[in-house]
Amino acid sequence: MSGEEFRDGLDALETGARPGGDAGVPAGEAADPASHPTVEMLTRAFPDALQHHVVVAGDEHVVYVGAERASEVLTWLRDDPEQRYDYLADVTAVDYGGGRPLELVYQLWSIPHRRALRVKVVLPLTALVADSVVRLWSTADWLEREVFDMFGIEFRGHPDLRRILMPENYAEGHPLRKDFPLRGRFSRAEQTRRALSPDLDDDYTLAEKEVVDPAARRAAREMEEQP
Repeated sequence: MSGEEFRDGLDALETGARPGGDAGVPAGEAADPASHPTVEMLTRAFPDALQHHVVVAGDEHVVYVGAERASEVLTWLRDDPEQRYDYLADVTAVDYGGGRPLELVYQLWSIPHRRALRVKVVLPLTALVADSVVRLWSTADWLEREVFDMFGIEFRGHPDLRRILMPENYAEGHPLRKDFPLRGRFSRAEQTRRALSPDLDDDYTLAEKEVVDPAARRAAREMEEQP
């Protein structure tokens, strides 16, 4: 590593990754669709939706699907009798940095057919929006909230889309994005000030505060007495 690269790395601790770089293009040599029964049928059922198919780590099949058809494809993967991907193991995302798009990742398992498939959807930084799949797999509820919290991807139709790991009033952005500085966006002094002067309304319900706060107790009684 050169001295310039080392200095750039130190600067990135404060500023985050620099924008720019190649556009997000699915990488890897295209695999034979016939090597996976679902991919072969997916190619026939959605020829305009399947963008790329690769095999990684020896036997893990990954398909890239266009964002505009992703919901339709995922529904087919769950409902088609020959697919029956009835278990959503994970929803996550990958940020390669450099201004490249994010990859939204669905790890699927078909328990009846004993096969796995990873579906990726490429989302440009200017359109980090996808349809929620909670209607397909209820386990997506908290998984999508985590992706929203950590990466900033919004999910249309999610029943309760809000932060799940960071506080609701967290103002520094999305911690797993590559443009997020390792030391946070605020100075150490500002981070310390915020930590030492919390707003109880951000962390406690009225019922919890009334245990130790007489004013909150009175406010709770007044709310109960209102018609």
